[in-house]
Amino acid sequence: MRKEEFSSRVNPNTSMGSLANESFSIELQQLDAACDTARNQRTHWLLTSPDPPTLCHQLIHSIKKNVGRTTKQSRKEAFFSFLKGLFPILSWGRNYKAAKFKHDIMAGLTLASLCIPQSIGYANLAKLDPQYGLYTSVVPPLIYALMGSSREIAIGPVAVVSLLLSAMVPKIVDPAVDHIAYRNLVFTATFFTGAFQAVFGLFRLGFLVDFLSHAAIVGFMGGAAIVIGLQQLKGLLGINHFTTKTDVVSVLEAVFKSLHNEPWFPLNFVLGCSFLIFILVTRFIGKRNKKMFWLPAIAPLLSVVLSTLIVYLTKADQHGVKIVKHFKGGINPSSLHELQFNSPHIGELAKIGMICAIVALTVCLCSLFSQFHFMIVIKDPYSDNIINFPQEAIAVGRSFASIKGYHLDGNKEMVAMGCMNLVGSLTSCYTATGSFSRTAVNFSAGCETVVSNIVMAITVLISLELLTKLLYYTPLAILASIIISALPGLIDISEACHIWKVDKTDFIICIAAFLGVLFGSVEIGLLIAVGISFGKIILGTIRPSVELQGRLPGTDTFCDITQFPVAIETPGILIIRVNNGSLCFANANFIRGRILTAMTNGSEQHSKEKIRVLVLDMSNVMSVDTSGIVALEELHREFVSQGIQLAIANPRWKVINKLKAAKFLDKLGKGWIFLTVGDAVDACLNTKMADLN
Repeated sequence: MRKEEFSSRVNPNTSMGSLANESFSIELQQLDAACDTARNQRTHWLLTSPDPPTLCHQLIHSIKKNVGRTTKQSRKEAFFSFLKGLFPILSWGRNYKAAKFKHDIMAGLTLASLCIPQSIGYANLAKLDPQYGLYTSVVPPLIYALMGSSREIAIGPVAVVSLLLSAMVPKIVDPAVDHIAYRNLVFTATFFTGAFQAVFGLFRLGFLVDFLSHAAIVGFMGGAAIVIGLQQLKGLLGINHFTTKTDVVSVLEAVFKSLHNEPWFPLNFVLGCSFLIFILVTRFIGKRNKKMFWLPAIAPLLSVVLSTLIVYLTKADQHGVKIVKHFKGGINPSSLHELQFNSPHIGELAKIGMICAIVALTVCLCSLFSQFHFMIVIKDPYSDNIINFPQEAIAVGRSFASIKGYHLDGNKEMVAMGCMNLVGSLTSCYTATGSFSRTAVNFSAGCETVVSNIVMAITVLISLELLTKLLYYTPLAILASIIISALPGLIDISEACHIWKVDKTDFIICIAAFLGVLFGSVEIGLLIAVGISFGKIILGTIRPSVELQGRLPGTDTFCDITQFPVAIETPGILIIRVNNGSLCFANANFIRGRILTAMTNGSEQHSKEKIRVLVLDMSNVMSVDTSGIVALEELHREFVSQGIQLAIANPRWKVINKLKAAKFLDKLGKGWIFLTVGDAVDACLNTKMADLN
């Protein structure tokens, strides 16, 4: 019970005489003594808390913990435990039943019907021969089936990865000039991508790639969707000469020049648009009737088959319709000897690999909840609503894992993705990851385990062995229409509007990323987005806010008087809270200036009574460095010269430890350190009452 509450229970107009007044005075003194004792006890707990563990101690403790856990097991048990952790299939494979295989085989076949045409189209987008898209749908899914934990995720090539590679690698080697050298550089970049992903997972460094914010991703998605769509104009219009640049101005300029200077064959456009409408109609039917989920899943494959038959029977290739022509089949050949580790461009390739890995592990990193992912799947399960990169694969996997009731380890998933791409780079594959659209189809088809990926990979392999010659007459316009049909979901206008309503700075980041990709390049868009995101973080760190606090009536809660106008300021006491996690060299002087400004403004508002104590609430400050301590010492000296006492409330563990080490508490006085703001205010009021008495 506070002293004010106790006093309010006594009527000062009572006529009990001097004996009653004396009794009340004694009780009040006893209450004060009890409150002071409890407050001093809490301060003692704060000042005598043990030193926080150092980084070295934490590392040693972690090693001892892991070693102790291992020593409790025999070597054989530890070895099998390691294998089960590395290859989860060893754990669930023993309980695999034929009933599950029935569902997995149907899901795998449905997945293959969507994967085959998409893989061919994405390989074309990456400026590679079509068989490399199918190669990427064979080996990486098999590796992930062994090492991955998600039971529903579908692995293979995707649009934006293909765009990244086709935008960056041609700056080193033009695929139109030396296609073999270009292909070898793509394999090498894929190797570096896998290596970085595996390293991030092994050393738990995924947090390093969180700097690309959700707003930047939304903007990047929209820009990438438009760029990918414009790139498909080459196939949709049957253009021979096209620019290697990805910005919208260069692409449109190349289109107009080609249409003006080259003969144009409208059959390409008619064929492509016809089947694009067909795919979109089947998707609409699938969304309206969930039982017809298989129709939009097989629509791309039907489009390829029907268009190939039309071209073959009508000999449309002799009338200007561009076709695939060269399509090498067979099992994945080794590409180990094609990796260019001795290339003079090895640094550029490592940079490309790093960009792909960082972007991949950044997209949707824990920024969407499981139910949100599931709603996206239900909303539009046949287009890549979210950029499909490895970390998206982890997020997607977590979504469906939560629905099925099992757990995914993000770091292990990174390792699986990295190993998948490392092995893929050695077997003629380019960067693969989890596709949201194919994962949604896999889930809707009733898959039970990752065996559906194995079935899909085997089906694609059979197609490579037996059916590639039949795809000779496949028109390029159909591949373009398949890619375009997967793009609308990438442009999330409603999310951009939501960002505008919530945070205008984030909207600027979103638009900057969008315009950077659209009018610059993929790298420029990413650089702008990351730069502005870093700038936002740095600005928030070096220019934190401070707030004046007051007590909510009838409570011991202190809060911002601007947010809660009913909060009451205590006469003669100014309470200021620092709203930043760190008091360091980057913001110490700024915070000191803001506190002095708040002090000056507070003195003007408290003109009736001079401010005697400033209580500095440090509950939000998690760490402090020597610059921060110097700023506190300077504040203390300035306040002493003005006859104002500085009090510190709720300093955190590391903060109080450093203040003790710097002997700042000796200068301030240990009687002016408090566990809570309430303790500080009550102590100041008691001191004030003692001075008046």
